[in-house]
Amino acid sequence: MNYNLLIENLTNPALLFFVLGIIAIYLKSDLEIPPNSSKFISLYLLFAIGFKGGQELSHETFTAEIGWSMIFGIFISLMIPLYTFFILKSKLNVFDAGAIAAAYGSVSAVTFVTAVSYLESQQLDLHGHMVAIMALMESPAIIIGLLLISIYNKEDAGKINKASVLKHSFTNGSVLLILGSLVIGCVANAKQAEGIKPFTNDLFKGFLAIFLLDMGITSGRKLKSFFSYGWFPILFAILIPLLNGSIVAACSSMVTNDIANRFMFAILAASASYIAVPAAMKISAPKADPGLYLPMALAVTFPVNITIGMPIYFIIVQSI
Repeated sequence: MNYNLLIENLTNPALLFFVLGIIAIYLKSDLEIPPNSSKFISLYLLFAIGFKGGQELSHETFTAEIGWSMIFGIFISLMIPLYTFFILKSKLNVFDAGAIAAAYGSVSAVTFVTAVSYLESQQLDLHGHMVAIMALMESPAIIIGLLLISIYNKEDAGKINKASVLKHSFTNGSVLLILGSLVIGCVANAKQAEGIKPFTNDLFKGFLAIFLLDMGITSGRKLKSFFSYGWFPILFAILIPLLNGSIVAACSSMVTNDIANRFMFAILAASASYIAVPAAMKISAPKADPGLYLPMALAVTFPVNITIGMPIYFIIVQSI
């Protein structure tokens, strides 16, 4: 196990800003991000993730394997929130169950980057289309999460038109932005796209740090509610990612024999989003408690994946 890699990622500035936000609350500081600025940063992150994924996709030579890999990635992103929602709904309210299911069906960009470093330590290279697949896997989980919240929200029972729910899920601002950015990034003229690259690439980590500071402040205000749910959220955040990652590591051989791609699929299935999904839920499902789904994804699942998850998934893809 690479402890240097673990230390490097646990000292990532973006993660430390999340911790700073929590500390600020416990110190009773008046530190806060203005609501309008917070919404702008949320939209920016969705835009940047989608556009970068589209750019990566435009550089790939499309093959049948890439096509099946994309379908496989979307399938994973649809199935995980579907089955986890009903596990979560047995213990939590509909809003929290939908948000957590969406987070675990979606992916973590930071975990993805960490996995790339792990691949490099194993003398393996990342294939560019996996970045596009990562971006493609953001939206389906958000859509399913919003759909499930809308369908099972008893407060609005009898008022919901299922067709309008589906339409709203695809036309929701957060979903539309990341999907639209993916398409635009893919079809954009390469020379023209270079002009906004500093905005989508160079500024991303800075905006991510401010976003996580805001999420830390939000989580800090509601962290007591996380512990009030008992052991269920903690056990879920440990066991479900390991289960998802291990199953996908084994099943990914159906679409590709490349060990690096299979390992990345396992990481995508095991990780939980704390960028795109919180940004979307902050806008679309404000009743969902970020003090629950953010600590689960960031404080539990992320360290579990980079400490014991990655070696397990890598062993599976090598042996099957």
